[in-house]
Amino acid sequence: MKKTDEIIAKGNKHLITSMVSKIEPVVVGEASGAIIKDITGKEYIDCFSGISVVNAGHCHPEVVEAAINQAKKLVHACTYVYYIPTVVELAAKLAEITPPRLQKTFFGNSGAEAIECALKLARKFTKKYEFIALMCSFHGRSIGTLSVTGQAGRKKYDMGPYLSGVAFAPPPYCYRCFFEKTYPECDLLCARSIRNIIDFCTSKGIAAFIAEPVMGEGGIIVPPPEYFKVVKEILDEYGILFIADEVQSGFGRTGKLFAVEHYGVEPDIMALAKGIADGFPISACITREDIGNSFEPGDHLSTFGGNPVSAAAALANIKIMLRDKLPEQAAEKGEYLMKRLNEMKVKYPIIGDVRGKGLMIGIELVKDRVKKIPAVDETRKIRDVCREKGLLIGSGGVKGCVLRLQPPLVIEKSQIDKALNILEAAIKGV
Repeated sequence: MKKTDEIIAKGNKHLITSMVSKIEPVVVGEASGAIIKDITGKEYIDCFSGISVVNAGHCHPEVVEAAINQAKKLVHACTYVYYIPTVVELAAKLAEITPPRLQKTFFGNSGAEAIECALKLARKFTKKYEFIALMCSFHGRSIGTLSVTGQAGRKKYDMGPYLSGVAFAPPPYCYRCFFEKTYPECDLLCARSIRNIIDFCTSKGIAAFIAEPVMGEGGIIVPPPEYFKVVKEILDEYGILFIADEVQSGFGRTGKLFAVEHYGVEPDIMALAKGIADGFPISACITREDIGNSFEPGDHLSTFGGNPVSAAAALANIKIMLRDKLPEQAAEKGEYLMKRLNEMKVKYPIIGDVRGKGLMIGIELVKDRVKKIPAVDETRKIRDVCREKGLLIGSGGVKGCVLRLQPPLVIEKSQIDKALNILEAAIKGV
């Protein structure tokens, strides 16, 4: 443990970590598939995937090999100065696998960069500057992306001022409905309220509506099946673009290649990152040709965006996803997980809600099922107990009381069973 303690002490001394409540006391040495090993050799079942990133598993041999082969030939030349074959091929592949109208891509390095590009494109194309976003949403930590993030806990007052012209609509958060209704008797009031937001909270100069098809950081909030169809009809009526933030929900995570496919609508712009390259840093903002062509010289750029090594990893990752049917695996494994978790819900009153799609699952914990008082301390304790027993999970949500299960899509059935046994024992103990 001496080496572990030394690394943690050195990290606390030299890394800026004050923006997080704490870093998990795990010093990662190596990882493979759904298993992480610390430097002492202790194994953990990883059910968080580096915040929903390594969808094809840690260090997938084919992804690593593709990156190494590319690195031997070219590491950097700047995608926006020269044509780089690997990067061009990735753009073409994204045009092939995303919704049909999405054909042109700008590459960056992170999800926040993809969202920033989407916001700028929407403004440039429409010649309007306002946006509608959702309460409880999260879109990144830059000033622009925080401006469309609907959580006060993420956008502190002393970090502003933020962008003006952003209106927030009630989220499709059925467990904590802002209108105190019950689905489906609510008649999708959260979706229909977008019209009121347009009419009473904006100057009707709206460039775009931005939303996550499944809201990740908000607590794995899953909209009702008809939600986006109702919203899209309203947007089309007013000529407002739809930006789908697939940074966390994309690349097989929810049981479809992209989560928006569950809802039968097509976005005008889509932001991608996290699972795109199985851990290599790259992001993509993909849009319609006419929207993509609206940028003029000097409007946007990224020195490292579309790095060829990351692009090669992304191409290999996509090949694996399609060949091995990882989205279908996520759907099947997610059903099994949800069934087991709902059985736990019957046994343990602390579980207020179980929700998710595919392997993007949230367990909301409450002190009282009637009053739905958030069980914040218990959530942290359960996460900590799971870690001590060899299971890594996430926690968060707008109320701080959601356990997040987002394992690599390649997680094995035996690993799922072991993870659920550890989780149940932790819930029972707390």
